[in-house]
Amino acid sequence: MSGIDEIFKQSGLPSKRKLERASDPTQVFKSVKRSANGHSRHARVEEEPQQDSDDVEAGPAPPPPDDGGEDDDGGDYGPAAPPGDEEENGDDDEGRFFGGGITAQEREVLDYIDDADSKLPSAPEKMDAAWLRKTALAFEKRILRNAELRARHEDEPVRFMESEADLDGAVRALSILGEHPELYPEFARLGSAASLVGLLAHDNTDVAITVAEIVSELTGDDVAAAEAQWDALVDALLEADLLGLLVSNFARLNESQDADREGVYHALGVLENLCSRPDTADKIGRDEALLRWLLGRAQKAERPVTQNKQYAAEILAIMVQSSATNRQRLVDLDAVDALLQLVAAYRKRDPEKGGDEEEYMENLFGALTCLADEPVGKEKLVDAEGVELCLIMLKEGKKSKPAALRLLDHAAMGLSGTGVCVKIVEAGGLKPTFTLFMKTKDGKTTEHLLGIFASMLRLLPVDSAERIRLLAKFVEKDYEKIDKLLKLRRGYGGRVAAVDAQIKVDQQSMGSEEKAVMEDEWFSHRLDAGLFCLQTIDVILAWLIAEDSGARKKIEALLADRDESVAVIRTTIQEQIDGMDVDSDESSDLREMLRTLAQFLQ
Repeated sequence: MSGIDEIFKQSGLPSKRKLERASDPTQVFKSVKRSANGHSRHARVEEEPQQDSDDVEAGPAPPPPDDGGEDDDGGDYGPAAPPGDEEENGDDDEGRFFGGGITAQEREVLDYIDDADSKLPSAPEKMDAAWLRKTALAFEKRILRNAELRARHEDEPVRFMESEADLDGAVRALSILGEHPELYPEFARLGSAASLVGLLAHDNTDVAITVAEIVSELTGDDVAAAEAQWDALVDALLEADLLGLLVSNFARLNESQDADREGVYHALGVLENLCSRPDTADKIGRDEALLRWLLGRAQKAERPVTQNKQYAAEILAIMVQSSATNRQRLVDLDAVDALLQLVAAYRKRDPEKGGDEEEYMENLFGALTCLADEPVGKEKLVDAEGVELCLIMLKEGKKSKPAALRLLDHAAMGLSGTGVCVKIVEAGGLKPTFTLFMKTKDGKTTEHLLGIFASMLRLLPVDSAERIRLLAKFVEKDYEKIDKLLKLRRGYGGRVAAVDAQIKVDQQSMGSEEKAVMEDEWFSHRLDAGLFCLQTIDVILAWLIAEDSGARKKIEALLADRDESVAVIRTTIQEQIDGMDVDSDESSDLREMLRTLAQFLQ
């Protein structure tokens, strides 16, 4: 007996044959058989033999006897077939079809009219609550009918195959709701959203795959749903155990088959859509089975990298971007070590440009970078030799180099970055980072290098060997690194000053309320001009002034060339202090550090 999945997946199969009614219901016989010679096409009633030979056989007269000639075609008798069934020219002498009653020309006219009627646009159906209730009722009936037939004919898939196809079609028909998101709350209230999710557990994986596809469409970002409408639908889906059923489908779908592979893709699309809401992303992270599956799917050996493998890595990156809790959960699952092993493949080898593998690599680094923002993530990175791997990529990598540098920058940030900063120096990271600093002209690369230098100056222990080696790098070769810092400062400072001048012009024609509204936008313009890099450079210069007298003299001399003094550095640092919100130990410690540095700039 064939399985239902095999039967359902076959395309082109006709639907269950329907009973064809006879053209004349009065002519119904109990039994039929051909005449003895086998040439007659007429049916007759088989009667009991009679003693009287004079009795006449009932039914139409038999055909003439066969003379056995070579040209005899078997004597086809009875009414002629309708035109088009056997031959085109089937008119009698009066121009009529046998049994049809219309001429060939009349038939052409009627066919033309029927064809034209079929092409006329039908009146659009109004998509309102009444329509939704009717549609939901029909949907529920399809579910019940299929369930009944499956239970009744469990061992005969052919008996419920038609209802399965009808159910699949009913699920697909719900996609039109994406054009009417105002109906989402009613769809959830009617319980149809829960019924839809329940079909993810259907024995036929084709039905479950269709459900995943439709849910992905209804929750997609291309649906113009208001937040309340989207929330109503998503809350109903989650309440019906959407996440648990998606995980169960991940386990039973076989991606070696095209249909199942597409099903996994649609299910991942659902997860991506749900992660657009932070609290939902956090709820997804609570499902350990789902996190383990995503990690395992991203680690699955494939060459080339498939779309679903890339998608799994992307979902991980999205989840850790939006939730600190998710970052902690993934770190607890040893995700840092697993992801480092995956990115290690790109130390010297570059992924194909523009392909799934390139995006896959970027997503792996993106997830790692977010994990490294957490204190426990920094520890795991050091323990798993992630710092050494990043330094190798700075020397030998190509496409992986910018991502590795960004990862190092984030790992070294904050009070908990001390271990990373120490490891950078111990692993010989000063030479590659300073060499790159002197050569690069890329703005992003410069920004990350400045961030790493500022973190090391802040966190490396006083009088430690690592700190002394760092300061030596700044003063070696006649202070060439300080020369580079001052050149960068002039460039960033000039761009920020131009934006500040334009802001002052705009403020002249504005009231206090308008200025308050524009404050965030002006700050964004200043950041775009390089404010962050300018502030980081001045923090580095302030540390060098405080730590080394020779460095102080060099900085003062370079500033004097443009009629400036260390007061400009103090102004930038004071601006940072004034703009800080002290709402954490990190912020409080940073403000105290800046205040101390400002005292050395008197």
